[in-house]
Amino acid sequence: MKDVYKIKFIRGATTASGNSVKEIEDAVVELIDELFLRNNLIEENLLSITFTTTSDLDACFPASIARKCNGLDSVAFLDCQQMYVPNDIDFCIRIMAQVLLPQKNHVKHPYLRGASILRRDRC
Repeated sequence: MKDVYKIKFIRGATTASGNSVKEIEDAVVELIDELFLRNNLIEENLLSITFTTTSDLDACFPASIARKCNGLDSVAFLDCQQMYVPNDIDFCIRIMAQVLLPQKNHVKHPYLRGASILRRDRC
């Protein structure tokens, strides 16, 4: 019997250790890898990712890094700045990924590093 696929949305977040291209790259690559690993994704089933970053991250665009990961150069990516909220997590990168998954699969939201406090129920 063949799996029925459904569009699903996966949220996630991480923190960079600072505001350099290398620090943002490390965080984004780890987040994308965990998104794929936890949800048994294949590249063809990732439709799009919207990234948001806190205003203290401006060394590069997370989408430009993700585009170079694992053959994702044809995926639709968008970068946005997260709205300012006092006492937000520093150097935070959030994602909302639109994916195709078998209907029976439950999504697993990757909340990593300092962003794990955002959704302890999903870590």
